[in-house]
Amino acid sequence: MTSDLASRLGRTVLYQIYPQSFADANGDGIGDLAGITERLDYLAWLGADALWLSPCFVSPFADAGYDVADFFQVAPRYGTNEDMARLTEEAGRRGISVLLDLVAGHTSDQHPWFRWSADDPDDHRFVWSDVPVDGFQPGTGARGGYYLPNFFPVQPALNYGYARLDPAEPWRQPVDAPGPRANRAALRQIMAHWFDLGVAGFRVDMASSLVKDDPGHVETSTLWRGMREWLDREFPGRVLISEWGDPRVSVPAGFHADFFLQFGGDDDGLPLRSLWNDGAGTVNPSWAEVPAWAAAEARGDLATFVRAWRAAADAIAADGRGGVVGLPTSNHDFTRLVSGVRDAEQARVAHVLTMTWPALPSVYYGDEIGMRFVPGTPTLEGSRLSPTYDRAGSRTPMQWGDLPAGMLGPGSPATPTYLPQDPDPDRPTVAAQLDDDDSLLHLVRELIALRHGDDRLDVASPVEVLATGYPVAYVRGGTLAVVLNPGRAAVRQLLPGAADARPVLARGCRTEAGTDGADVVHLDGFGYAVLDLAGT
Repeated sequence: MTSDLASRLGRTVLYQIYPQSFADANGDGIGDLAGITERLDYLAWLGADALWLSPCFVSPFADAGYDVADFFQVAPRYGTNEDMARLTEEAGRRGISVLLDLVAGHTSDQHPWFRWSADDPDDHRFVWSDVPVDGFQPGTGARGGYYLPNFFPVQPALNYGYARLDPAEPWRQPVDAPGPRANRAALRQIMAHWFDLGVAGFRVDMASSLVKDDPGHVETSTLWRGMREWLDREFPGRVLISEWGDPRVSVPAGFHADFFLQFGGDDDGLPLRSLWNDGAGTVNPSWAEVPAWAAAEARGDLATFVRAWRAAADAIAADGRGGVVGLPTSNHDFTRLVSGVRDAEQARVAHVLTMTWPALPSVYYGDEIGMRFVPGTPTLEGSRLSPTYDRAGSRTPMQWGDLPAGMLGPGSPATPTYLPQDPDPDRPTVAAQLDDDDSLLHLVRELIALRHGDDRLDVASPVEVLATGYPVAYVRGGTLAVVLNPGRAAVRQLLPGAADARPVLARGCRTEAGTDGADVVHLDGFGYAVLDLAGT
């Protein structure tokens, strides 16, 4: 199931795993690859088509693994390369593909490449200056000088060149200089290594950051288009998904998909934040001023997201290469759907949107049971980004509960203790929701099955947007209507044919026949309806 993921993206559901927090097979307190393997039956039962694992390579973990010290080896805390091969094999048996996280723009300062460069004035794999430059960090090797970091100071930027040169700034090398050429070749070697172990693709961290001072990302896009051509030629069917936050630009630049994120694009992440952001601990305090559509107060609007999605979809179609827009429930950097005052009951509507919109849905582990962003979680491995926001609150251990051995897999891995578990005694668990057909877990499973089974929910199927407020209403494929109310107050929506429609999934919904076909859908607070206007 690895080689054809690219052809299946239109109906794929991606599931993101933060490996150190998911399942612990050896009991050392840190989640591992063997633990993920032992939970594959759960992921298959849920309906996940592909798993994206946050970085699992050798690292000093100053940034939770996004500071890589060896791109070719699994970190011992997670297992071995053989464990990775077993995971991809066992996942493939269940129809699940595995994607890894590729940190393309930088390494750890402990990586041998950087240590060699710090001692060799003729090595240009990183960006070095002989004189102090604002933003550069002092080197510690025999070379002396100063290096450019790409995120935290301990993450030196790999040199892919500068789009604009300046004789007064000799560290600005052209994109075809020896250092940038060597780094592009290394990227291909890294990907090929893991493809040979059964990996189906990569989510590329900070994908827009490679070529520096690159207005419009022209040279960075050229780089990734070259990578895509190589990929399609040498490893057809594998995929590249970017962390760019601007699918209008990144997918035509060569990626198969890009997610709307809390940052990125001309609007600096507004499309996603206008959906989910609730101001519960943010990197930028101004983000709290953006009214979220998925909020009980009903002050937001889906229009911002719809405009950005349509612009991206049009750009992807015009490019002609194919690709999809990604829509995550949350991720390891952003607050979960359940955060602040928004509870799991309110999150139901958000999941319905994610699974029925023409985009690639990504479920962050635990969002399917309503795990919450836990404020006050201790800072660990670079999780704190600002005085107001610590990412650890989105990285707490998967809440399995008391699952009998073998219920959802061949083993019974422990809950990791990498971070403290949510202290709320009423925290949701997989075990409790498995036996509750009305649970969020069962809803997400039903939504995934619906997405797989109904051609009208394919990314390529058209969408007609009828309303973007409270409620939101749209029709997929001409006859599948979706009406959503994330607000507390009851709402109504005119929808011709609704009275005779077949309810596919509904909660807090009733329909009313109107005159001249002006039927009405009534939704209670936090209600939703997926209605088949074609009838039975």
